Amino acid sequence: MAVSPHAMSAQPGGMHPAGWVALALLAIGLLYVGQAISLTQSALFVVGGALGVVLYHAAFGFTAAWRVFITDRRGQGLRAQMIMLAVAVVLFFPVLDAGFAFGNPVNGFVFPIGTAVIVGSFIFGIGMQLGGGCASGTLFTAGGGNMRMVITLIGFILGSVIATHHVEWWWDQPAFEAVSLVDSLGLTGGLALSLALFGAIYALTVRLERRRHGDLEKPAASTRDGWRRFLRGPWPLIWGAIALALLNFITLLLAGRPWGITAAFALWGAKLFQGIGIDVSQWGYWQLPGNAQALEASIVADATSVMNIGILLGALLAAALAGRFAPSLRMPLRPLLAAILGGLLLGYGARLAFGCNIGAYFSGIASGSLHGWVWLIFGFLGNMAGVWLRPWFFGRQPKQPASS
Repeated sequence: MAVSPHAMSAQPGGMHPAGWVALALLAIGLLYVGQAISLTQSALFVVGGALGVVLYHAAFGFTAAWRVFITDRRGQGLRAQMIMLAVAVVLFFPVLDAGFAFGNPVNGFVFPIGTAVIVGSFIFGIGMQLGGGCASGTLFTAGGGNMRMVITLIGFILGSVIATHHVEWWWDQPAFEAVSLVDSLGLTGGLALSLALFGAIYALTVRLERRRHGDLEKPAASTRDGWRRFLRGPWPLIWGAIALALLNFITLLLAGRPWGITAAFALWGAKLFQGIGIDVSQWGYWQLPGNAQALEASIVADATSVMNIGILLGALLAAALAGRFAPSLRMPLRPLLAAILGGLLLGYGARLAFGCNIGAYFSGIASGSLHGWVWLIFGFLGNMAGVWLRPWFFGRQPKQPASS
């Protein structure tokens, strides 16, 4: 992220009052969603809240992790992502291979590979660096009180719904069929290849970091231990990596599909457009059966929306527990423009590419989908372009830890 949540000014003493608000809203949301929709939906709301806490306390971002590797060859954040992915495929692949979990069908995110994924992931990568965050990063930092990321989130939602007006054209462009490593190589072959690739990327970051700096960056020290650190943070990146993989797997078991974020942003934007008199229901994207149903139904009937709201509240709770909830409205013009433009690119790119750093990269690779690996390559190239553009918006910035 552009700003680590743990870099915000601390609030001394007990929990910030915003934490009690977050707890109350989480409790109310749990009861309401369970009564109005289902116990499974309320469980997904809780998983979303847990994701918000994990993302905030571990400051587990993708944007700065990629930026510091691009600019300074520090690979701690990238290595944490490889660990996260390794844990995820070990959990996901056997269940996806079986096709069922506890008697319920499960499906991964496996999508075609073509122009839309390449262009969308590249655009998304630029948006990450200008907007200051990815999909998960935008949610947890906005929930933690970063007002600039609230602006990015608004742009994200707007870009997402604009993309739904064009996305059919993009999806009609040349593409290869969807490829699942689990289906193509079998459980053992898919696992072996995936783990080998994670290991190769991990080893490459170690080699390049040592070549540049002579040694690996040491994890940041914490003044807290035990339960105090667990509740108030900051967490080591490895805690975040493992927790995110576990929570994504729980999402797969509960929802029958992996964790995603950005489809809900398109839905929120579409409902907003409908509310101001713009009929999006005639757009091709919103005539697809699942999307048409979501547009007609309540927001709380949409599992992704419920999880996103949980992430916002979980991050708010974590920020309050850490004593670091300190929103500020001070935003210079150029960073404000970057937040708006970055958000628009994030939203537009995510719809084209069948997802974001979570739905396409994390959950796509965890599903064994080859499109997830294509997303990683072109998303990373987009980040390189975004890093090149950043100085015009932000000036020369001091180095930041890879976890931010």
